[in-house]
Amino acid sequence: MSGHSKWANIKRKKAKVDAVKGTVFSRLTKEIMAAAKRGGGNPDTNFKLRLAIDKAKANNLPATNIERAIRRATGQEAGVNYEEAVYEGYGPAGTAVYLDILTDNRNRTAGEIRHIFSRHGGSLGESGCVAWMFEPKGRIVIAADGRAEEELLDIAIEAGADDLSREGDEMVVLTSPEMLEPVRQAFEEKGITVDEAELVRIAKTTVSVAGHEAEQLLELLDLLEEHDDVQHVYSNADLPDELYDEG
Repeated sequence: MSGHSKWANIKRKKAKVDAVKGTVFSRLTKEIMAAAKRGGGNPDTNFKLRLAIDKAKANNLPATNIERAIRRATGQEAGVNYEEAVYEGYGPAGTAVYLDILTDNRNRTAGEIRHIFSRHGGSLGESGCVAWMFEPKGRIVIAADGRAEEELLDIAIEAGADDLSREGDEMVVLTSPEMLEPVRQAFEEKGITVDEAELVRIAKTTVSVAGHEAEQLLELLDLLEEHDDVQHVYSNADLPDELYDEG
């Protein structure tokens, strides 16, 4: 869990910078399109689309961009056709890396991702090679706001969450994927603002990596995270705290 938490925190900080460059906007638009294409353009009946829209709004993606993405995905407006894929591989020290992909050209993306892995001590693997090491979860982030941890834990458990933990000035709630929305609603009904709610993958066990291999792995994860077609990056690595501090 700790490896995922640190990686998630560092990605959120980077996202604020990336948003200025438009990187996040592009990813959010593609995520909305993929969700709408898969489950329809109504967020009231398409849970993944609602999550994508909420994330887009939290990152200040203009409403017109959101509406256009949905129209394109549902065939109401011409646009690029994106498809979802999962790439799996290994990083330095035998660490597992799992990628959620949205691309309009599988061959191009596969070649570019394979190149990134090979240049940074890793290798792109076969389908299913590391997926079993990760468990799908719902992840909710709320600001502590002076509330007692026991109170928040009671709300979370009563609503069906699996766990709650403190990460700095935030509280992170983990749920099963199907309980993400009910637990989020439970917090909002209590007047507690939910900063983030998303479906993620959590490593079942972590691998400690240090020294040169840790630096090499973090560089690999950073480059994968920066690739336009990569939506999410998950790893089972537990990297030293000081490595994140340096970033």
